[in-house]
Formats: sequence, structure tokens, C-alpha cells
Amino acid sequence: MNYNFSDLATLYKNTLLNNVIPFWENYSLDWEHGGYFTCLDREGKVYDTDKFIWLQNRQIWTFSMLYNRLEKRNNWLEIASNGAKFLAGKGRDQEGNWYFSLDQTGQPLVQPYNIFSDCFAAMAFSQYAMASGETIAQEIAVQAYNNVLSRRENPKGKYNKIYPGTRNLKSLAVPMILANLSLEMDWLLHSDQLEDILDQTVQEIMTDFLDDEQGLMYENVSPNGSFVNCFEGRLINPGHGIEAMWFVMDIARRRQNLKLINQAVDIMLNILKFGWDQEYGGIYYFLDRQGYPPQQLEWSQKLWWVHLESLVALAMGYGLTKREECWQWYQKVHDYTWQHFPDLEYGEWFGYLNRRGEVLLNLKGGKWKGCFHVPRALYLCWQEFSSF
Repeated sequence: MNYNFSDLATLYKNTLLNNVIPFWENYSLDWEHGGYFTCLDREGKVYDTDKFIWLQNRQIWTFSMLYNRLEKRNNWLEIASNGAKFLAGKGRDQEGNWYFSLDQTGQPLVQPYNIFSDCFAAMAFSQYAMASGETIAQEIAVQAYNNVLSRRENPKGKYNKIYPGTRNLKSLAVPMILANLSLEMDWLLHSDQLEDILDQTVQEIMTDFLDDEQGLMYENVSPNGSFVNCFEGRLINPGHGIEAMWFVMDIARRRQNLKLINQAVDIMLNILKFGWDQEYGGIYYFLDRQGYPPQQLEWSQKLWWVHLESLVALAMGYGLTKREECWQWYQKVHDYTWQHFPDLEYGEWFGYLNRRGEVLLNLKGGKWKGCFHVPRALYLCWQEFSSF
């Protein structure tokens, strides 16, 4: 089926504004204690009241972003503020490291065992500072960002379980998130600092983690970028690789670097070909580069964020290059995604399907799925198709 760009833009816009955002507005807000409930069942009922810092910050980012980029709706700013004020007072330890989770009232539950809570805090408070004009929000964003920079060589710090000196690995997740985060922070950073960090992250992603033979992205490599033949070293996470490529495209678009854009598109298409389930359709969650059984038992599941990030990457790649292969793959991923993930009865999207594409967990939010990947992808695809 060939799609009309205008119709696609309308589909993404209407789904975002009339379906997905209202779901979170109706069911996720904790006006009593602050912050958001993210553990929501299919109908939006809360089944757990713990608050996970990644998802709290991601929801602040989402509503602040919509306020900043789309429309200055007072209720969107109030929703963002409800999370920001809660986290500003309760989200960090005395050293300024962001916890992983809190109970409903804001008491810490899980220690700040890696830097990704800090990453999403920086993203959230940067957007919220822009929306609210609050100086304290700017300070929190910059402090969290500097924390990420200082800890990026050892993201887990004292909570690292790895025995030192035997098999040190670094993860694609750190430079890819830092690349996107730095663009989010551009208005708060000196231009020289921003460009230096973008140079470093792009170089690391496109050199150290790239498997030159097949044009795939490894999830873990040695500190010097060499391949390590073990479970972790052979791991391919198609969703991460594809998401990283649209982050790189975004940077390359900013710099008008068509060569880098096409390189990122090539890698994205290689990952899709490698990660596509030829029997049942959809993109695998994890794969082993050499075809061995992955250690992740959930390897064959089809996840919402993997497919949504692929739609963003393909829409962006096609918009920037007009390469026909991007458009063919976009339509293929679009058909699978829109046929399997949206919940036509209760709204929002399912997150977890089995390999056959059947709903595995009918939750709408939990410890990892919140108000982020669905609305961000819907917004970005809407904007991409509106510009064609």
C-alpha cells in the first residue's frame, strides 16, 4: 500500500493529540504527592504506585516539549510542573546523583546505580526550564548533565558488578544517549562544548561500535572499540542501533553533512534487514551477531519502542535522502506497527508482543514503558511528514 504524506501526518497528529496524550492526562497524574503513576493496566488503572526516575523525567520532558514546540497549553505546563517539583525535591541523593526509583511519596527505593536517571533528568529539566522560565530548573538540568559527563567512563560507579581488569566493556547506550541529550541541552551549553561533545559521540558511535563487515551496531565493545567474543560482545540490539542512527542523522542534519546522513541510513537499513523476523514480521528485540542463542530469554519479543524508533529513523532518513529503500522499509514497518501495537478499544499502545505478534502483556505502562516513546515518535513522524 502506498501512503499519502499528508494522510500520514494527520494520522500521527490525531493519534498523539486525541488518543495517547489524553490517556496519560486521564490516568497517570498523582496530584496528591506529585509525579506520575506509570504502572497502568490496559484500561488505565494503577496497579503499582512506585515511581521510576527514568519514566518520571521522561513524562516531564514530553509535556514540556509539547508546550514548547506545539502549543502553550496551561494544563501541559501544569502536568510537567507536577513532576518537576516532585523530583526537584526528592529525586537525588546528597551528592546529586539521581535515584532509580522512589515510592509514591518520594522515599528512595533503589540507589542511583547508573547514569541514565541523570540523562533523563537533564533532558526533562532542560525542556521544563525552557517552558517555565525557572532558573532552578536550568541549574538542575546543567548539574545532571555535568554528572553524566563526569561518570560516562564508569556509568555504574561503585555499583558496577564487573570484576575489574578482566573483561571491561563499554555500552552503545552511553554515547547514543549523550548525543541526543547534548542536542536537547544546546541552549544551555557553550557552543564550543556542545560541538566538541557531538564530535566525540558521533566518532565513538560510528567507529567503535560499528561492525564494518556487516554494517551493524554492536551493543558492547572493549574500551578501545574492538570486538569481544562473548555473549555481551556478540549482542545486537536492533532498536538501540536504529535509534542511535536517527540521533546521528539529527546531528548530521544540523551540520548539513550529507555523507554522514547517508552512512547512518546505510547502517539503519542493514540493521533492519538483519533484525527483521522473516517468518512472523516485526523486529527482534535481541540477536547474536554470529547466530548463536542470545542469553536474553525475551530475545524474540516484539517491543513498541523498537518499532516506533524505526519509524522515526525511516521517516527522517527518507526525508533527508529520498532514498527509495527507506520508503519501502517505512511502509513495511508502518504496516506491522499500526496493525499490532495500538489498542483500538482503550487507547494508547501495547508494549510487549510475543514473536507471533500477539499481545504478551496488556499493560500500558510499567517499570520501563511510560509516556515517552509513543508520544515522541508520533510527534516526530508527524513533523517529518508535514515537511515533505
